[in-house]
Amino acid sequence: MKVMKLAAALGIGLSLLAAPTLAQDKGLVGIAMPTKSSARWIDDGNNMVKELQAAGYQTDLQYAEDDIPTQLSQVENMITKGAKVLVVASIDGTTLSNALANAQAADIKVIAYDRLIRDSDAVSYYATFDNFKVGVLQAESLVKGLKERFPDQKPWNVELFGGSPDDNNAFFFYDGAMSVLQPMIDAGEIAVVSGQMGMDQVGTLRWDPATAQARMDNILSANYGDKQIHGVLSPYDGLSIGILSSLKGVGYGSGDMKMPVVTGQDAEIPSVKSMIAGEQYSSVFKDTRELAKVTVGMVDAVLEGKEPQINDTETYDNGVKVVPSYLLEPVEVNARNYKQVLVDSGYYSEDQLQ
Repeated sequence: MKVMKLAAALGIGLSLLAAPTLAQDKGLVGIAMPTKSSARWIDDGNNMVKELQAAGYQTDLQYAEDDIPTQLSQVENMITKGAKVLVVASIDGTTLSNALANAQAADIKVIAYDRLIRDSDAVSYYATFDNFKVGVLQAESLVKGLKERFPDQKPWNVELFGGSPDDNNAFFFYDGAMSVLQPMIDAGEIAVVSGQMGMDQVGTLRWDPATAQARMDNILSANYGDKQIHGVLSPYDGLSIGILSSLKGVGYGSGDMKMPVVTGQDAEIPSVKSMIAGEQYSSVFKDTRELAKVTVGMVDAVLEGKEPQINDTETYDNGVKVVPSYLLEPVEVNARNYKQVLVDSGYYSEDQLQ
């Protein structure tokens, strides 16, 4: 009986030892993520590791904390380790050319993850969301909120915020939003009281919430002494929280000062709680679980010498080539539909949003 138990125990032990070996058969995939300061990138990294390991790959996940030299070093290290594929969410999409040329020379495939890598022909594919549509959704949501909260007001006083100018996506978000808002500005339905428009004026380097909050403070003090602000186009939840702090700091959301309509992106937990509390109006949800699955499909395909599934061959010109892309659909989320979109899908639990 003891022998049988020993054999069973050994069998279990051997099977546990064998499992990682099987998982290593398909090789190493390097995953370079920009920062842990945003919850969405933590989710992205975890989802990528989960999906890749389930598919039989080893993974090397690295975060660069928004430091470009660190990310360059991490990518070079992944090349040295013998990664077969690099999945890169770049900090600055223009700074990786030399490192990726080295990857190309070593026959390592490169997949740009959610942020386009520019000025490099080493990028094989791009997995992302329909970023222009993200901006359209943000602007449409802003207009919907303005009509709800300030139905008798015209023009609506609105301020514009953009993402980080070194992130190619930021321009798509802004252009998508302006495709909706510019005609309304031209028609006199929306007034940008500060006059600050265009990514050269509204961009927020590194998507930094403190920078957004400081700019909102300055806009309010310089332009809204005797005026009320009705809405703010914000492209990302982290910025939205900073913008809301600035607005609350001068009394919005209390007394007879209605909270302006503030948009966002990524459906991060603090912003979902803010929506439930009636502060932030909306966000745009991008299901990183689905993005991870698409990316793993790309990894499998390129290593098997096949063409991965793509649905866009025109939009993303990185300055050297048009990068074949797969675009996923973003979804507007607000206080009315967050349970259906976020909780029912299993992305968050009810407890996380309490």
